[in-house]
Amino acid sequence: MDKLWAPWREKFILCEKELGCFFCRTAGEKKDEENLILLRGKKCFVILNRYPYNNGHLMVAPYRHVGKLENLNEEELFELSKISQLCVKVIKAGLKPQGLNLGMNLGKVSGAGVADHIHLHIVPRWTGDTNFMPILAETKIVSIGLKQTYKQLKRELKKIIK
Repeated sequence: MDKLWAPWREKFILCEKELGCFFCRTAGEKKDEENLILLRGKKCFVILNRYPYNNGHLMVAPYRHVGKLENLNEEELFELSKISQLCVKVIKAGLKPQGLNLGMNLGKVSGAGVADHIHLHIVPRWTGDTNFMPILAETKIVSIGLKQTYKQLKRELKKIIK
């Protein structure tokens, strides 16, 4: 069996798993860079996925703990859409993907890791980013570190929202 060396995952593996909703917890803290919160709106915020499918994988979530799309109020729904549009611009400028996937996993059976706090995934895609590794080795390669990606996207965000 081949082994892949991934020492950066040690922190995740060895840390105590916190109870409760991580969206609510991180949004309530004032440690945006540490928590990888890229942007705060009035009703929603953007957080970089700490365990991404691809570099630059963002999640847009309302501050309010709500698990169903139909329970978002108009202000939350509008801001979620506007912030997602801004994130697409930021990712295109900062990471130069050839495409993007946007979507929500509504409910546990749909694949939602956090089913009780709705969030929209924005995943940059590049030609060739789906290769044999996920299929044969059940391994995903993320080429740019989280902190570097965060700083790069933060710089682009500042340029766009001057």
